[in-house]
Amino acid sequence: MNIENVIRLFAGTVILASLALGAQASPVFHSDNWLWLTAFVGANLLQSSLTGLCPLQTVLRKLGLKSGGAACGI
Repeated sequence: MNIENVIRLFAGTVILASLALGAQASPVFHSDNWLWLTAFVGANLLQSSLTGLCPLQTVLRKLGLKSGGAACGI
């Protein structure tokens, strides 16, 4: 698995988990504050598409994952 796939997998997982924990209609609802995590991930994806900076990409490179092209949708 390359960096781009891991970034998409991580972002999608965090968004879905935080929505499940933050949406009152969810059977695993915990607190509305989990929705801030959803907003943070969305804002990070937005800024990375505009600036080309992706903190997760840097971490994954240091862990030895290889790039298959452009990360964070750039």
